[in-house]
Amino acid sequence: MSVPNSQGDTTSRTAALPIRITPEGVMRELQRVTESLTRGSQRLAAYTEEQLAIATTPKDEIWRQDMVRLYRYRPTVEKPWKVPVLLAYALVGRYQMIDLEPDRSFVRKLLAEGMDVYVVDWGHPKRAQRWLTIDDYVSGYLDDCVDLIRERHDVDKINLLGVCQGGVFATCYAALFPEKLRNLVLTVTPIDFHGDQDQPEPGAGYMNLWARSLTPEDIDLLVDTLGLAPGAAVGFSFLMMSPVLNVTKYTTELVDILDDESKMLGFLHMERWIADRPGHPGEVMRQWFKDLYQANKLVRGELMLGDRRVDLGQIRMPVLNVYAQGDVIVPTSCSSSMEGRFGTDDYSELAVPGGHIGTFVGGKAQKVLAPSIARWLKERN
Repeated sequence: MSVPNSQGDTTSRTAALPIRITPEGVMRELQRVTESLTRGSQRLAAYTEEQLAIATTPKDEIWRQDMVRLYRYRPTVEKPWKVPVLLAYALVGRYQMIDLEPDRSFVRKLLAEGMDVYVVDWGHPKRAQRWLTIDDYVSGYLDDCVDLIRERHDVDKINLLGVCQGGVFATCYAALFPEKLRNLVLTVTPIDFHGDQDQPEPGAGYMNLWARSLTPEDIDLLVDTLGLAPGAAVGFSFLMMSPVLNVTKYTTELVDILDDESKMLGFLHMERWIADRPGHPGEVMRQWFKDLYQANKLVRGELMLGDRRVDLGQIRMPVLNVYAQGDVIVPTSCSSSMEGRFGTDDYSELAVPGGHIGTFVGGKAQKVLAPSIARWLKERN
């Protein structure tokens, strides 16, 4: 390229590029990608249902009501702990996340620590369940599960562990039925829904911002129109938190892992979990948006479930609060630093590396989460 210099003379200059692109290099890369796609397509076609299965830890159904199921995982030690632990996941996703793969299973690690583990499966609500409220889940289904476990094990109190939205349900339960719980464990759970207003975190809290931007009339129109929020719509709202990343993972990132069977299976297992997104009862969504995201009633002690007020001061059992350092769905300012919010003197916090889902499937977090929770519980049992 010829350009005039400061004296008006013409000199030749070649534009510098960050990488050197040649026709030969382009053809080699194209050939590599084509061969990778061919091998990947053949591998995908050869996978069996057994290879693609998730949540394979053996368990037995011991109770059901409506679409809700209660499972007990089969203990892996001869004498599991006398006081069992009940896991409560969120309604917006399936509980299989805590048991995604054999080597990335929070459940299997708890069992290996000698725990007797139960999980409540909220199932797939239908349109008939559109009128269910948070109180129906907390004082109804969850309380029935706790009572059944107490009776089966002949104990007055059990351990309750909640995840995200399930952690909010567990918090409400602990405040309303403190006499039935020995210990409360919360993981990636929003307690102060306005924490991000005082401590904004770049790249996090988009759901908080969106929910607070809606008017009460918007929320009522949404709930009254849908009744039951479709799982696909709920999933789409999460995808829109990181739209670019959720596009590239199906293009460039996917091509890069086609030759790595371990990573490919991990990707497919995660996609199977994501695709199984349950619907969300409208009345739960109405209260979740209005009373929690907008009015922040839980941490203020103003949340009403039925005719009962959720008073965090009634939570006098030991509390372990686990939060993810890179959580963009539940900002750390909404889930951490809750000491003094509860009525217990035995409050502990645990920070784990990774994001919201990475808490349970990330390699670093896996080494910390279950052993730390088990150790904390053992010290109090």
